[in-house]
Amino acid sequence: MRDAYHEELDSLTGMLVEMTRLVRSAISRATTALLDSDLQLAETVISQDTEVDRLFAEIEATIFDLMARQQPVAVDLRMVITALRMGTDLERMGDLAQHVAKVARLRHPDSAIPPELRATILEMGQIAERLVTKTGGCIASRDVESALELEHDDDAMDRLHRKLFKTLMKPTWQHGVEPAIDVTLIGRYYERYADHAVRVARDVVYLVTGSRPHEINLTG
Repeated sequence: MRDAYHEELDSLTGMLVEMTRLVRSAISRATTALLDSDLQLAETVISQDTEVDRLFAEIEATIFDLMARQQPVAVDLRMVITALRMGTDLERMGDLAQHVAKVARLRHPDSAIPPELRATILEMGQIAERLVTKTGGCIASRDVESALELEHDDDAMDRLHRKLFKTLMKPTWQHGVEPAIDVTLIGRYYERYADHAVRVARDVVYLVTGSRPHEINLTG
């Protein structure tokens, strides 16, 4: 019976890793749809977010069942608590990728991204993919060192987010209000996506060590 219990705990890890794979694919395809004005691809990202939601619902159901039947304690309790938090963040990352795709759909057949910002948005999409890929690896391996690194890996996204705003505020901006709103929203979606990836990594640290990253840094 205990073997079945631990198999269920292990299944949470597998489902979380699968969620990272799904939301990485979603942000990759959403970025392509945005830059290429690809309506079909945008629609695919939007419709397939239901798979992320389904997986999160399965994680929730597994957690609630484990809590009711097994009353986990110590490390096992940390596992179910952090799994719920991680699943919530990953589900939100899927929503943010969907939001990017919806902007692409809204502006089709035109592009929501002015030419001078295309390279910046492409880089933001690439950073988002790298962050969630690393996050998935951290969940699978429970690698605290890599999880701690994500705090600094996110700095590149923050730098690009600031770069977008600087471009919007320049007197040379000639694209009007609507594109400025689109760029502002899109920048925020990528920035928040990265923030959620960092939050997941922090939970990996807590799961393994019982401490928060800032506590480890203070004592290390």
